[in-house]
Amino acid sequence: MAKTIERHRSAKTGKYVTEKHAKNHPATTVTERDKVPTKKGKK
Repeated sequence: MAKTIERHRSAKTGKYVTEKHAKNHPATTVTERDKVPTKKGKK
């Protein structure tokens, strides 16, 4: 299973905000879940 990371973004400005800000302002923030990029290297 791929690992995911949560990012919080302001719905008004589109800028990323802290988790604390997102919890205090749930009506104006969006929580996104993205896959963690894997490191591709030589085998």
